[in-house]
Amino acid sequence: MAVTEPVTGETFGGARAAQEGILRRQSARESRARTYARALPIVPVRARGLTIEGADGRRYLDCLSGAGTLALGHNHPVVLEAIRKVLDSGAPLSVLDLATPVKDAFTTELFRTLPPGLADRARVQFCGPAGTDAVEAAFKLVRAATGRTGILAFAGAYHGMTTGALAASGGAGDVRVARLPYPQDYRCPFGVGGRRGAELGARWTETVLDDPKSGVPLPAGMILEPVQGEGGVIPAPDDWLRRMRRLTADRSVPLIADEIQTGVGRTGAFWAVEHSGVTPDVMVLSKAIGGSLPLAVVVYRDDLDVWEPGAHAGTFRGNQLAMAAGTATLAHVRENALAERAGLLGARMLAQLRRLQDDFACVGDVRGRGLMIGVELVDPEGEEPTGKTGAHAGETGAHGGRDAVAAARSGVENSLESGAVTGAETGWDGAARPGPRPAAPELASAVQRACLERGLIVELGGRHGGVVRLLPPLTITDEQADAVLDRLADAVTAVARDPAAHGHVPRRRRPEGRSAPDD
Repeated sequence: MAVTEPVTGETFGGARAAQEGILRRQSARESRARTYARALPIVPVRARGLTIEGADGRRYLDCLSGAGTLALGHNHPVVLEAIRKVLDSGAPLSVLDLATPVKDAFTTELFRTLPPGLADRARVQFCGPAGTDAVEAAFKLVRAATGRTGILAFAGAYHGMTTGALAASGGAGDVRVARLPYPQDYRCPFGVGGRRGAELGARWTETVLDDPKSGVPLPAGMILEPVQGEGGVIPAPDDWLRRMRRLTADRSVPLIADEIQTGVGRTGAFWAVEHSGVTPDVMVLSKAIGGSLPLAVVVYRDDLDVWEPGAHAGTFRGNQLAMAAGTATLAHVRENALAERAGLLGARMLAQLRRLQDDFACVGDVRGRGLMIGVELVDPEGEEPTGKTGAHAGETGAHGGRDAVAAARSGVENSLESGAVTGAETGWDGAARPGPRPAAPELASAVQRACLERGLIVELGGRHGGVVRLLPPLTITDEQADAVLDRLADAVTAVARDPAAHGHVPRRRRPEGRSAPDD
């Protein structure tokens, strides 16, 4: 499949040599901590909307979107116009926390979009340029407001790369935060999935909060993602979110919603918490709110505003270009109903991608919400461990599980609200069920490489890096969405049919199907 308009002769040769030189120098000069550059050896020089052009002339459809930063895609006209207007006006570009017309416009537009129940009582703290700083600020805020220190977070979470944010993320090594189970169907930690799995997780959380011997004192706050992104694109059930809201409200524990990646229309609502009707006490926002430029804020209920002057600050919290670009982005998404479109288009894309589940044993699950989509790759020859999930209860094949998931979710409305779900209602009888096959990060990497060869940029995530992630801009057209799906399907097909040709060597098996030890 072509990835670019034809480029031939000396022009192509020279451009390719220039790109390779830049990549060599990057490898020699930059930190070993670099990530995306390793999996995506391209040198972007031009971009517009969904499309990136590399220094070698190749063009790609960008479904990474700066890890969800580019709600309107690259260089959208309304964003460029807003930036140029500030530059041409002679206004200062960095003003710490001083008031400016640009900042006032941004705050007004931001408050216009906030969930009902928060907008009328909101305060905003402008933070450093990254979302992780907003998370740190939120932790400091709730600790100051409650006089408590602990934080409740969830397995699989990702909240940033600074010390406090990392401690609340799923990969924390030095545990300083109490970790709770996050509901998911495919790899349910309780081995049941569906409503029953979510209910068990909610009951576990309630026990941790109320049991005086749980080892977890009443915390300063609970932080959660309405959809876990880096954790593998796992949407939280709406009932479960409402249950978390009630549990925290009843115990005066501030609820912090991390909308850094899910916000600004990404999931089909302007803010992902709106799907459940939940109003959090605190929201941490970044990525898309800056319109492609660095910006992060904490929005919170006014009664939590107990900070003394200077309690939280940041040199670059007065970035005027980011605020102007953010105002333009927020307004454009709101005025053009891009959140609603993301919901509709995302549902169509998910439905089409689920056909891959039916066709290939290596596609374990397809999930997401709006234009936040994940395709989990699994080892088709791996064992199905007993009792790992109930989303596939009663299945013996390697595909799907959508019918079982739907059955588990149906039957009893408001189950999480009442806590009255029984095994009979979910189709779970307490017996161990076949679980999902092992994650296959090597296959996912092979699919990512095959996508790049076909002119499609995708991200990897999930617990073991086995989930291919799509985060296209909200401005993606139907035709572009079809092209993305075609290229991804072609890449999965190629890898599934000949994994060795794409760099994946299947693990050797013992005769009874167990993995052989390495020599």
